[in-house]
Amino acid sequence: MCGIVGYVGHRDAPSFLLEGLHRLEYRGYDSAGMATLEDGVFSLRKKTGRVLELGGLLKTDPLKGTMGSGHTRWATHGQVTDINCHPHLGGDGEVVLAHNGVIENYTKLKAKLVALGYKFITETDTEVVAHLLAHHYRDQKKLTPENGPKENATLALEHTILMLKGTYGLAIMFRDLPETLFVARQGSPLVIGVGDKEFFVASDQTPFRGYTNDVVYLSDREIAIIEPSGFEIIHRDTGVTAPSITTLQNVSEDSDLGDYPHYMLKEIFEQPISIENALRGRLDEDEATAVFGGLNLTAQQLRRIDRIVLTACGTSWHAALVGEYLLEEFARIPTEVEYASELRYRNPPMSDTTMVFAITQSGETADTLAAMRECKRKGHPTLAICNTVGSTIAREADGGIYLHAGPEIGVASTKAFTSQVTVLIELALFLGRMRHLSYPAGRRLIRQLKDMPNKVRQTLECHDKVKQIAEKYAGFNNFLYLGRLYNFPVALEGALKLKEISYVHAEGYPAAEMKHGPIALVDEKTPSVFVVPQGGIYPKIISNLEEIKARGGPVIAIACHGDEQIAKLADDVIFVPEVEEYMQPIVTSVPLQLLSYHIALLRGCNVDRPRNLAKSVTVE
Repeated sequence: MCGIVGYVGHRDAPSFLLEGLHRLEYRGYDSAGMATLEDGVFSLRKKTGRVLELGGLLKTDPLKGTMGSGHTRWATHGQVTDINCHPHLGGDGEVVLAHNGVIENYTKLKAKLVALGYKFITETDTEVVAHLLAHHYRDQKKLTPENGPKENATLALEHTILMLKGTYGLAIMFRDLPETLFVARQGSPLVIGVGDKEFFVASDQTPFRGYTNDVVYLSDREIAIIEPSGFEIIHRDTGVTAPSITTLQNVSEDSDLGDYPHYMLKEIFEQPISIENALRGRLDEDEATAVFGGLNLTAQQLRRIDRIVLTACGTSWHAALVGEYLLEEFARIPTEVEYASELRYRNPPMSDTTMVFAITQSGETADTLAAMRECKRKGHPTLAICNTVGSTIAREADGGIYLHAGPEIGVASTKAFTSQVTVLIELALFLGRMRHLSYPAGRRLIRQLKDMPNKVRQTLECHDKVKQIAEKYAGFNNFLYLGRLYNFPVALEGALKLKEISYVHAEGYPAAEMKHGPIALVDEKTPSVFVVPQGGIYPKIISNLEEIKARGGPVIAIACHGDEQIAKLADDVIFVPEVEEYMQPIVTSVPLQLLSYHIALLRGCNVDRPRNLAKSVTVE
C-alpha cells in the first residue's frame, strides 16, 4: 500500500526522493518521510499529511546527501503521527529503513528485542525490523570481525528476513556504508532503475520518468546491494542471481494532470483513448476474431478448457462479473467469479481443464496474487488481465493480456474498469470463435467494438447534465443502485464509486431483487439510480422502477437517447448512446463515475485521495 523511493549516486538525493514521493503518493498519503546519510549521520524529516507537507518542511529544514530513502505511508500499524512515519531508525542509529507491507509476527519479535534492552518509540511493526536488523548487524561484527561492513550488513539482512513472517519491501541504509543502499522484497513490489553510475529504487517505475528507462524488477526472496559502481542481487534460496534488465518502451507522461483539476476526472475523460489502446492490433476482421499474443496456450489447449474461473478484488471483481456473462453467452464456457481474498483460502474442486484468469489493474494486489499462485500450484492454466507491465502478477502468470490503459493515479478506478470490460469482450469473441460463434456474429461484434471509443466520447457529453443532477442529490446520505443482467455489475460498480470517494452509503442490487427485502429502505430521502438502457428485459426494469416510484423514492435513470417513457417516469435522466446489451457496461458506467465524482466534490471530499484507501492494495 505504501510507496518507497531510494537513490544512490552522484546527484542531490533529496530532490529525486521528493519528486518520486509525489509520483507515488497514490499508494499512500497519510504521511511522508525521508532519510539521508551525510558525514556518518542519518538525518530524517517526517510529516503527517500529504507529500506537499513534507516538501514544505524540507524548505525550512533541508536535507543533503547523495544517498537516501523516502516513504509515503498508508497506515497499517500505529496511528498517523510524525513519530510513526517512515523511515525508522534501528539500534542507536546505525540502521535506517523504510518498509511497505505487514510483519505478522512483529509482536513476538518486539518482545524479544525489549527483553534485550531495545527501546521503542513508535507503534509500528517497521521499527521492530529496524531494531532486529541493527541487533543482527552488531552480532555479525562480533562473530566475523574479519569481514568488511558490507559483508556483515548483508549477512545481518539475510538473517533478519529469515525471521520475518508477512510481506515486506525494504529500503535500508547502514551508517557504516555511506554509498550502499540495500533493498529486499517479499510480497511487496520493488523496482530498481539503472542509470549511469547511479541507481534508483521505487515501488513502481513511475518515479523513474526523466531519469532512466532501464529497470530491474525485484522478485520475492531477493535482496539487492546497490552502489554507484553497480549492484548485485542475491536470492534467499539460490544465492547470487544474474539481473534481468528491462528497457521500458516509453515512460509515459500520462501521470501528469494536464489541464484537469483531478486525476479521476482526467482518467474518466481518457476512456475513449484507453479503450482504443485495448483494441489496437487485437481485432482480425478477416477471421472475425480477436488476436492475443501473450496467452501462451495453443489452440488445442484452449479448446480443452471446459470451465473458467475469474478472480479479482474491488472494481476488477465487478468487471469479472461482466466477463462471466460475456464468456457464457459467446464462448458457451461455464464461468465463475471468485473474490480473490476468498479463493486463496478455499479449496474448490477444479479440474485440469479449468482455466483461471486473475484480473487486476496494478498487478500487485496481494489477495489476487496469492489466489493466482495457489491455482498455479495446483496445475491450472493461470493467466492475467493486467494494466501494469512488469508487475508481479504479469510476470508470474502463465500468460495474459495487458490493458494498455496507461497510468491510473486516481484511487477510484475508472478507465481500468472499462478497459477490463473491453478486453473481456475480446476474450469472449476469441474463445467463442474457437467454439460456436459464427463468422457473421464475430464480424458484427468487431464492428461494434471498433465503434466503442466513439460511443464513449458521445457518452461524455452528459458531463454537464450529471453535474446538475449531482447538485440536486449531493446532500442525500443513502443511495440504491439497480440494474439487471449486464448492468447488474454496473450497479455494483456505481455504488462502490460513490462509497469510495464521497463516503455516502450506497448499495447495488439486481433490480428484481428489490422486492425481496431492500425495498424496505425506500423513502423520499433514498434516491434509486436505475441503469435502464434498451434491451430484452427493459419492460421488466420499468416495472421495478415503478415499484420505487409508488413508494415515494426519487429515481435517477441511466437510459438510451430518445427514451420518452423513462423521461416521464424518472425524476432525472442521464442519456447514453444505444449499444448492444453486452456493450452497455462500457457506456453506462461512465455517467456513474461522473456522478460520484461531482457528489464527492460538492461534499468537500478529496476525490483522488479518499480516506482510508490506497491505489495498490499490497497487504492482506
